Amino acid sequence: MAENTTPTEQEILSFVRQAKEGDTQAFERLYDYFFPQVYRYAAFRFDTEMAEDLVADVFLKVWEKLHTYQERKGVPFAAWLFRIARYEVIDAYRSKREIAEMPEDLHDPDEMNHADHRVKRSETLAMVRAAMDKLPRRYRDILLLSYMADLPHSEIARTLKMREGAVRVLKFRALEKLEALLPPEAHGML
Repeated sequence: MAENTTPTEQEILSFVRQAKEGDTQAFERLYDYFFPQVYRYAAFRFDTEMAEDLVADVFLKVWEKLHTYQERKGVPFAAWLFRIARYEVIDAYRSKREIAEMPEDLHDPDEMNHADHRVKRSETLAMVRAAMDKLPRRYRDILLLSYMADLPHSEIARTLKMREGAVRVLKFRALEKLEALLPPEAHGML
């Protein structure tokens, strides 16, 4: 795999096989590829420090449980990894019950130089988070995996153990319900 390229599913599985045999460089490649997605997923709910800690916990658990991943069962590695990430985020959220700011490094730095824009964005994000908390868990999981973890419908389906068509329908319904829960000024966020 060349630097800055997206690995194919076969390359990912090759790294998984190598990492299962103790190859830390192969695991490092998996980490480097999946870190941004797992971080965005965790950062939606937690501040930078907590999200980083959660990502570290996720990858530690992935390393410890890597021997249990079975590619022959047809579950993509990404779906398996995000199932672990999902449970880690749920556990952390239950134990902390805190909703913090989005990390600054996910914002456009030029745009964020204006204090009033930061305040408005913070208020809008708080509204979106509050509305997300009112959604049924299944809707919330689908939206987070789709928009924060950037997973395709097929991997969301495998992560949540449902059909791909059901993911599409539930995602549509989740967006409709989320929009209904948000005040009109927040609709531009969707």
